[in-house]
Amino acid sequence: MGPYRRDRLVSWHARLPERRLSTVTMVVLHATELPDLEAAVKEADKTARESESGRGMCGHLYIDRDGSVEQLVPLERVAQHVRGHNTPSIGIELVNLGRYPRWFDADHQTPSEPFPDLQVQALRDVLRTLRDTCPGLTDLRRHSDLDTERIPAADRPEVHVRRRIDPGPLFPWAEVSSYWAGLTS
Repeated sequence: MGPYRRDRLVSWHARLPERRLSTVTMVVLHATELPDLEAAVKEADKTARESESGRGMCGHLYIDRDGSVEQLVPLERVAQHVRGHNTPSIGIELVNLGRYPRWFDADHQTPSEPFPDLQVQALRDVLRTLRDTCPGLTDLRRHSDLDTERIPAADRPEVHVRRRIDPGPLFPWAEVSSYWAGLTS
């Protein structure tokens, strides 16, 4: 399906529940908060090895800084990428440092890496393809819209920080959400 490199499917994708694309209603945007795509793939495999079910946490599609798109999970499978919202959604991970490597330190909650134009253009292309492929798609959300939990900071437990802030304040949300609105109107 689509212009995505499919030979990157995670080895455990067949363990994920199946679904019909007609049931997909939402796209959730994430930032990997890791140095590069290879680190993100390794992290997904690590979470699969550490889980009792053998299912890891990862998105369906990954968009690298150069605009290349790789598919780790078939869209017809339910990927584990956002608590409580996996079944009706497609997860798109944008390779970006985010808060890496001090995700939960109290004084390190503002990402500094912008999202390159090539990456944002590739996201727009992916969104257009998904809208054509999944007729029920209506919602575009950020991970931070859906996971608002606050946790004790790693370095100062008396301070609470957001568990998820991605894709983060440097992501061009107004531009991308406006583009999405044009696709879905």
